[in-house]
Amino acid sequence: MSIRKLVFAVSMSVALGASVSAQSPRSTIEYGNKLYAQSQYELAIREYRRVGPSDGEIYAQAIYNIGVCSYELWRTGEAITLFKEAITLKSGNYPRASYALGVALEDVQKFPEAKDAYRQSIQASHRQLALPIYRLGVLLANEGDTEAAANHFREASKRGGEHTAASHNNLGVMLARMNRLGEAETEFEIAVRQSANGFADAEHNLKLCKSLRATTKNIGESKHLKLVDRL
Repeated sequence: MSIRKLVFAVSMSVALGASVSAQSPRSTIEYGNKLYAQSQYELAIREYRRVGPSDGEIYAQAIYNIGVCSYELWRTGEAITLFKEAITLKSGNYPRASYALGVALEDVQKFPEAKDAYRQSIQASHRQLALPIYRLGVLLANEGDTEAAANHFREASKRGGEHTAASHNNLGVMLARMNRLGEAETEFEIAVRQSANGFADAEHNLKLCKSLRATTKNIGESKHLKLVDRL
């Protein structure tokens, strides 16, 4: 799963040239961000590495940004190390780095550690960052913890963003698994309505849910409902 749009805030408010990198650490970060936005990840890393430990809190941002670039270059193990370093530099209070760490850990199938990273992100952001709530819900759903997953999808669905429709869809799947088909149908309808570009999985789920309610088939059929795992 790409984390480019999910965890990396690119500031494009200032037109920057190559000479900017010789100026302040903040300008170096901004120029690196410009290179990153152009998918020039190695060049961006070179810029970010100009920021050093003596530059204070911005150093943690530079380490995090290098981690994101490394992830985009498929150097996932390196990215994990860098995300952990950035989190440590900010004494555990770096919600976006913790979220990115969770995504990277999922990629290498370290699911218990990913869950811990998402929980750290949720706590550090005071539950204001929705994506780790959504991702934790997916992991809980895959483990069969239906009620806990439903609670996470419900919470994520109340916050705006590209995850919202998927959160409603996944909440519907959890409700259907709990034999609450009427509530599930409502969630699928919301998911379809909120997806401007169409949402095939939610449309499939809505149709199946209506069929289950109409024919009173065994709830075991809900296994055919589609959980959205990746945005």
